[in-house]
Amino acid sequence: MESSSSLVGQGVFIIAAVLIVALLLGLTIQRATGSLMLGVIPFFLLALIITLALVFFPRSATTPSSFKEREIVDTLFIARYVLLAIVSVSFLGGLFMLLPFHFLEPVYAKAFRTH
Repeated sequence: MESSSSLVGQGVFIIAAVLIVALLLGLTIQRATGSLMLGVIPFFLLALIITLALVFFPRSATTPSSFKEREIVDTLFIARYVLLAIVSVSFLGGLFMLLPFHFLEPVYAKAFRTH
């Protein structure tokens, strides 16, 4: 009995198999010498193309269409940004009010050592 809401589909296993085969072929070809060692690049690119194709073009929808998903609406969207703006302006104002105290702090001369 197969569940229609399984978390992992066949594509995940196909991607894992493609990446494992590409890794094994890459490791075996990497031991070769000379220009044959560059044969790793086509296997890597082929595995990358297959993986990207399976990820970006799924066979079925990612969410079941039998029910309508509830839309979550943030009703306090504007209030949050107004509060964020007020807090940011207060922080920057306080920071700029403290800067004169930092720059105008007196620097006292250190005494020379006398022998």
